[in-house]
Amino acid sequence: MLKRFSMVFLTMVLAIVALLIATKHPTGPNTVSFDEPVGLLISLGMLIALFLPPLIFSFFNNLAVKVISAIYQSFILISFLIIVPVGFFVPAFSIIIIGVLGAIVTICSIIVTILVGLKKKNSAV
Repeated sequence: MLKRFSMVFLTMVLAIVALLIATKHPTGPNTVSFDEPVGLLISLGMLIALFLPPLIFSFFNNLAVKVISAIYQSFILISFLIIVPVGFFVPAFSIIIIGVLGAIVTICSIIVTILVGLKKKNSAV
């Protein structure tokens, strides 16, 4: 349980870092920036709200809940993979690094979510 929670929490922290780096490099007038703190707080709140289901699911050891959590985290993985090409459009190498790190941590989180807690079968007869 603690491994699953810590991996999902680390993914959430990387998503928050990606949001803060993206606010440092706004691409236009309709993007999140430090000039409008209300928009930043709303985006941060939505990000935390979107991470609540996998954080809550990490406390359960049921296989169905773990599969649902892994599917939910796969959407987060797609989001991090979309961040990587966005980093090429915005001249910020740090966005690309956070996207790659987030994708790697999310893949590890999905693997940990599925594999941790599975009972090993005893092959001795």
